[in-house]
Amino acid sequence: MSQTSRRSVFFISDGTGISAETLGLNLLAHFPGVEFHQVRMPFIDSVEKAHACVPTILKAAQDDGMRPILLMTFVNEEVSAEFDGVQALCLDFFKTFIGPLGQELGMQPTRGIGQGRKVVDNTGYRHRMEAVNYSLEHDDGASERHLSDAEVILVGVSRSGKTPTSLYLAMQFGVKAANYPLIPEDFERGCLPKVLEGHKKKLFGLTIRPERLHEIRTERRPDSRYAALENCRHEVRQAEQLMHREGIRWLDSTTRSVEEIATKVMQECGLDGHVS
Repeated sequence: MSQTSRRSVFFISDGTGISAETLGLNLLAHFPGVEFHQVRMPFIDSVEKAHACVPTILKAAQDDGMRPILLMTFVNEEVSAEFDGVQALCLDFFKTFIGPLGQELGMQPTRGIGQGRKVVDNTGYRHRMEAVNYSLEHDDGASERHLSDAEVILVGVSRSGKTPTSLYLAMQFGVKAANYPLIPEDFERGCLPKVLEGHKKKLFGLTIRPERLHEIRTERRPDSRYAALENCRHEVRQAEQLMHREGIRWLDSTTRSVEEIATKVMQECGLDGHVS
């Protein structure tokens, strides 16, 4: 297959489609040589709505010159059946997993739209929401209140990946993660910001290659000293030296996904999370 081949992918669901899209994107990520044209079709909760989707799918097949891929989550089997005769690769995640799981457990699965989002024990959900609110309040050193409640405090130069990692830790694991920038004033003093001095055991550093930092900062503030490559090199070098002197664990975020960074932070800091 050509490295520039294009394939239409439809995420279709009788609910929000978040499950289909999340699972589907994880699968598609294993095929980097294909250009996927993504189409979302949420709330297809009737036979009529499903039937109305078919012309769009057929047109995509004609435009691409090959059959589309349908990644679906349907509770209603009659609605799902509307796609059985379509010239496409149909992958219904519920059919693939729910049936065999029910057989293994010796019970019939509960059917209902949105069932996957119902929480049997809402403790994990509550932890997530509390952690997200905490991380937002303590993003980029915005607040010093209740900093002692943080389970981890990410430090590093601006745009090194602290904010997305903090929010991912909160949303996925219910971890209260604060983040604090290391700035030129800290490098001039040669020490951590005073507010962090009593929390060394909770600190975890992120660094990044200067060239990549230059690209990211240029998108935000082009032609500024903040984004200049030499300044990026200086800040990264100073931050790494400071973290080394203070005995702070750290990793390079340049080529890692936020999922991988968060997992590393969890492992290195001995965090279990609060979502079961």
